[in-house]
Amino acid sequence: MRVAIPRNSRISRLFALRWSGQLTDGIFQSGLASFILFSPERQSNALAAATAFAIVLLPYSIVGPFVGTILDRFSRQRILFYCNLMRAVIASLVALLIWQGATGILMVTLVLAAFGVNRLILAGLSAALPLLVAKDEKIRERLVAINATAVTGGTVFVVLGGGVGIGVRNLMVEMSANHADSIVILLASAGFFITALLALFLGKDELGPERHEIKKASFFAGIDEMRDGFRRLKDCRDAMLGIIATGIHRSGLTALTLMALILQRNSFNLSSEPNAGLAGFALAAVIAGVGIALGAIVAPFGVARFGRHRWIRWMLIASAIAPLFLALEQSEPILLFTGFLTGACGQGVKVTNDALVQSQIIDQYRGRVFAVYDVMVNSAIVTGALVAALLLPKDGAGGLLPLVVCFSYLLVAIALLRPKYFHSSATS
Repeated sequence: MRVAIPRNSRISRLFALRWSGQLTDGIFQSGLASFILFSPERQSNALAAATAFAIVLLPYSIVGPFVGTILDRFSRQRILFYCNLMRAVIASLVALLIWQGATGILMVTLVLAAFGVNRLILAGLSAALPLLVAKDEKIRERLVAINATAVTGGTVFVVLGGGVGIGVRNLMVEMSANHADSIVILLASAGFFITALLALFLGKDELGPERHEIKKASFFAGIDEMRDGFRRLKDCRDAMLGIIATGIHRSGLTALTLMALILQRNSFNLSSEPNAGLAGFALAAVIAGVGIALGAIVAPFGVARFGRHRWIRWMLIASAIAPLFLALEQSEPILLFTGFLTGACGQGVKVTNDALVQSQIIDQYRGRVFAVYDVMVNSAIVTGALVAALLLPKDGAGGLLPLVVCFSYLLVAIALLRPKYFHSSATS
């Protein structure tokens, strides 16, 4: 698949806005991870890591039902500008608290707000892209490829941002850990401010909503739209099973990510040397990011050859291979192999299922179904984190968790996604 970066200045500006924000988000997350999970003053464990994951993802599930209503009532360009500006201010406040070593309710509230705002930003970028593409007849037919490039590129830039944040932190070895983490967060604050300025290179109204799209419904109409999305999925078993498969895969991937984090923090490296653990985890994240990018590139060829349903089923089965090896031996090379293969296959499941849901659900209900999709997958991710917290020992070593992940992938692929239930004409 050729990387679809169109020769259109407006779309290129939207790509720059998206990717700069996600690069900065990676820097922000690396600073938070270093402070919360890799600080020498704190003994990290699976429960602490699971709590951190839940804090990051909770806003996505809470804000999700209301996102569509907000984006259909106000200028999306203004939303992107003010939300990134808000993130810059929040990151500055977080940096101040980290400098002081604070970990109280104010810190949790600010982090929740930062990630909640990010959910609105990403949804606004996704909603704006088709509108810009529709205005250019030469690239309209490439919407799917352009959208896949935007999403996969964003994932890669988050990973790169994490690497930048860790690299900057490692330059400040003479500073205390809290002060070094604080400076990384300040760097993220500057990045969010620059991203906000990039939004000004797009017109106030060109990202929508258009006049005929503006809804006058109440703010809480999002709850009704979520209910409509669930009803539509009940009538389309095909799309529902694909979403369940995606959620189960992301749940297992989250559990394995927590295992990697604890192994690097407490097993592969001395707990008294958290910087070494942070560097090891960063390497694992980069390898997984390469796998994710490769999975998105290979997926169109696999779908063209075997069809969406078989490709999703086979990618889920292939995802079970690496956790089986990890269950037998917890070593750094096998951990890297697990991250790469599971990330690649998981992205194949995700991008293929996105296209499947888009094709199965009519335009009138598509936004509502994708809102349900987001909430279901994010809830599955939080569940995966909690399961990992229950099953992982303090040092992260042990074969039980990867065996559970392996079994869950195989069970869904063989039982739920069997051709009898999961095929192109499946209905409730």
